[in-house]
Parts: sequence; C-alpha cells; structure tokens
Amino acid sequence: MGEQHTPTFPQEVIDEYAAFGVDLPALFSAGHLGTRMGVQILEASAERVVGTMPVEGNTQPYGLLHGGASAVLAETLGSVGSMLHGGSSKLAVGVDLNCTHHRGVRSGLVTGVATPVHRGRSTATYEIVISDEEGKRVCTARLTCLLRELPAK
Repeated sequence: MGEQHTPTFPQEVIDEYAAFGVDLPALFSAGHLGTRMGVQILEASAERVVGTMPVEGNTQPYGLLHGGASAVLAETLGSVGSMLHGGSSKLAVGVDLNCTHHRGVRSGLVTGVATPVHRGRSTATYEIVISDEEGKRVCTARLTCLLRELPAK
C-alpha cells in the first residue's frame, strides 16, 4: 500500500536503542494491522509523532473513513510517543482511547499528529489530531498508556 517510509528519531533515542541492538523503525511501527491499513510513521519523538494513512481501503460501507481506522492511527501514534517517553526500560500499554469524529472523508490521505498532554513515570497521555489533506480536522483522540517496567533478562 504505497512506498515504505522510515521514521526519523532524535539522535539520543537512536543511540539509546542501538546499545541494545534494537531496530527502531521495526519496534515503533504500526505492526501487521498498521501495515495492512497503510499507516506510515513519518516523524517520531516523545514530543511529537506524525503519521499518515490512506482513506482508500479503510472505509465503512457508506464510503467514509471508518472510525475504527482513525482509532488505529491514533492509538499507533500515541503509543509510539508513549514508548519513546518511557524509554528502553519500559513498555507502553494502552489503557484508554477516546475518539471524537468531526467530519467524514472519502478519499486521499489523513495525517495524525500526536502531542503529549501528560508524561509521568507510570502513565503517558497523548492528544492525537487527525486531519484531511486540506488541513480540516477529521478526528480528535486521546490515548493514555500505562508505562510498565520491562522484566529483567
């Protein structure tokens, strides 16, 4: 579903994960679901995560962008931000997702931008704004992730 794009990461994040031999683009991808839906992460840091998703292939029976597709994009972007905030010693697990759908979209590409609302030691909350190609807001979402310590190896 389109060409693959490697997200950009801050150098200090690349260095932190490189010490563990971790492939950041694979770790912070949208996974199999995101791949099937055409989600592409363009930019990723704890302060801002940007990604896109095509409307085509992600519609409901009336031909509009499916609300669940918007939720997948929102949760993907918010989770990436939460993981980057938590660092290499924590795992981000979504515990609450809220999406308000403002307008329908029938074609093109939507872009989501996740920015932090709260970044604590045990939780992170991100607001995700999804817009159409004209910059009109399609959906506003909020994701809260629990930050769990990774088990010792």
